[in-house]
Amino acid sequence: IRCWSNIPFITVPLSRAHGKSFAHRSELKHAKRIVVKLGSAVVTRGDECGLALGRLASIVEQVSMLQNQGREMMIVTSGAVAFGKQRLRHEILLSQSVRQALHSGQSQLKDMAIPVLEARACAAAGQSGLMALYEAMFTQYSICAAQILVTNLDFHDEQKRRNLNGTLHELLRMNIVPIINTNDAVVPPPEPNSDLQGVNVISVKDNDSLAARLAVEMKTDLLIVLSDVEGLFDSPPGSDDAKLIDIFYPGDQQSVTFGTKSRVGMGGMEAKVKAALWALQGGTSVVIANGTHPKISGHVITDIVEGKKVGTFFSEVKPAGPTVEQQAEMARAGGRTLAALQPEQRAEIIYRLADLLTDQREDILLANKKDLEEAENKGRLALPLLKRLSLSTSKLNSLAIGLRQIAASSQDSVGRVIRRTRIAKDLDLEQVTVPIGVLLVIFESRPDCLPQVSALAIASGNGLLLKGGKEAAHSNQILHHLTQEALSIHGVRDAVQLVNTREEVEDLCRLDKLIDLIIPRGSSQLVRNIQKAAKGIPVMGHSEGICHVYVDTDASVEKVTRIIRDSKCEYPAACNALETLLIHRDLLRTPLFDQIIDMLRVEQVKIHAGPKFASYLTFSPSEVKSLRTEYGDLECCIEVVDSVQEAIEHIHKYGSSHTDVIITENEKTAEFFLQHVDSACVFWNASTRFSDGYRFGLGAEVGISTSRIHARGPVGIEGLLTTKWLLRGDNHVVSDFSEHGSMKYLHESLPLPQRNAS
Repeated sequence: IRCWSNIPFITVPLSRAHGKSFAHRSELKHAKRIVVKLGSAVVTRGDECGLALGRLASIVEQVSMLQNQGREMMIVTSGAVAFGKQRLRHEILLSQSVRQALHSGQSQLKDMAIPVLEARACAAAGQSGLMALYEAMFTQYSICAAQILVTNLDFHDEQKRRNLNGTLHELLRMNIVPIINTNDAVVPPPEPNSDLQGVNVISVKDNDSLAARLAVEMKTDLLIVLSDVEGLFDSPPGSDDAKLIDIFYPGDQQSVTFGTKSRVGMGGMEAKVKAALWALQGGTSVVIANGTHPKISGHVITDIVEGKKVGTFFSEVKPAGPTVEQQAEMARAGGRTLAALQPEQRAEIIYRLADLLTDQREDILLANKKDLEEAENKGRLALPLLKRLSLSTSKLNSLAIGLRQIAASSQDSVGRVIRRTRIAKDLDLEQVTVPIGVLLVIFESRPDCLPQVSALAIASGNGLLLKGGKEAAHSNQILHHLTQEALSIHGVRDAVQLVNTREEVEDLCRLDKLIDLIIPRGSSQLVRNIQKAAKGIPVMGHSEGICHVYVDTDASVEKVTRIIRDSKCEYPAACNALETLLIHRDLLRTPLFDQIIDMLRVEQVKIHAGPKFASYLTFSPSEVKSLRTEYGDLECCIEVVDSVQEAIEHIHKYGSSHTDVIITENEKTAEFFLQHVDSACVFWNASTRFSDGYRFGLGAEVGISTSRIHARGPVGIEGLLTTKWLLRGDNHVVSDFSEHGSMKYLHESLPLPQRNAS
């Protein structure tokens, strides 16, 4: 517990020996001492006269939040010149207007020219006001701020350096935020050739170099440089091919072309990079990011400290493999080559993968055993997830069978003509199937998902990025290696990529220019998190699998217990397992109802009573907390309904549009249920567990979709395809079809080409 102004707060445990910079973004959350450098473009308004108050308030709020977590925050700020310019302009205009009014004796004023204001005078006029503003803002969070003005000479004089160092340490010890600025009122003009002069010397000629020098002097863990661009680009921002550099390594500056400096301030991006590299050599991690963008400036600092992919991170540790952006580009290029192969060649790759799953069975199971042992030793996985993680000979055999089904059914998936229209004479239009592009599949605990999804991506000609959970790292590694071995027979090894970097799922979901579709495979929480994080990328899947079985008055005694047992107990962790059992009121206190309860007790299923069911019982099981619960275990809810119509209404209100079942011998009632329940899968007298791509004959599935656009239910090859239009003409132009043109639209439907019977 730390206190200030008699207000206690909990601190974050932060400790780190200074000397080496952080190697990965994910380590930034351990930063204890942080310098935030605010560029002139961040602090000032667009008219360069006055401060951007809203933006500044947001930055102060974020710095205060981190300070209150127990971190030691320092700010290197610009803005004194802009604030002073605003004040001096106001004074000059006021003075001129008074003189002109006295001279002319008239109230009407002529246009007045404002003289060019000298920067040092502006700084002198603006420093006190800028500091007063910071003090007022920090006071709102019960934090004290202190101003320190420095010049280049203060770092060259050993005694002044020690004094500065001591002052800053004492302020930090007292939980005060130091606000540092170059003393622009007295600082000499920058010398053109006095920039970086080695590891131990840096000329303080702007706030970038000041921030770097200060960060190293104070053994700071992290330097955040906020500017008016997203970070460092490989070419000037705004140019057609400019790409944001996620991680910048020393030596990479040769591959970067710098543009002009910002609209205000003394530094440019080149100065920022030089200062950042100098700080990095001194053991301080650096991130350059945008502090002006209205959508991100409100949380840019906290996002960086949390390790999110914001701006450009400077690191001395270069990863052995490609970045995730490079992997996505490789997957796109590989996917396009894959789509251009003959159908027989894609099928051949999948057949080869199926053979490898059985031929390399022992190596796969050995790798899986390592994952299981590590998970059990760490105790981080619940029993249902351990079951999902486990592979066996029978599972691998089933996988191989499913893959061969995919290969056999994929012969005419890509490039299939689904519509032909004769627009006019010699002008024919075709709609054909094509791959979606690059898929990102994120999955938890289930290594068997990797070959399934890979086979479907191969069959549909899509590039694929796979992000598996850490708990299945060894299994995923060998399965991906075998997938790439199979792809190599036709030279498309790069089409399927496994992301092994420390990439956070939220960061992957931001790659909207590289990924076309995200498919989550895992818990409802994972799916919800991805749907929330995905910015501009469609997400295919379901957040919950709240599946219902409705037992009608005309249900068969023999069928009821079999279907319910299979739906709930065969694999309770599956998304297509029964979660809510709806029973017609007339079946209460009948032998059939007793059989259902006895069977659930024998199977050790914990029963939760719905509100209506509980009202019929003297001693009821625990009443359900929510009728929208996915248990994922040997638990279920029982609720009573008065009719098939009420059952449908209950499903629509509390279900997740996944899979719902009716058990009845009344065909009319069954058809009414099938037609009116608005779910992806609706069954009559069959287990919910049939909702599966393999059981549907799709070979496998990338997931079960409950969305209403594109694909719904178990998603196989067809769900991974979209279409494009091909128009073949002969010197056709639209003007020929005008009122007085020579051609007329026909719009005749043409027969489709025969599909491959095999």
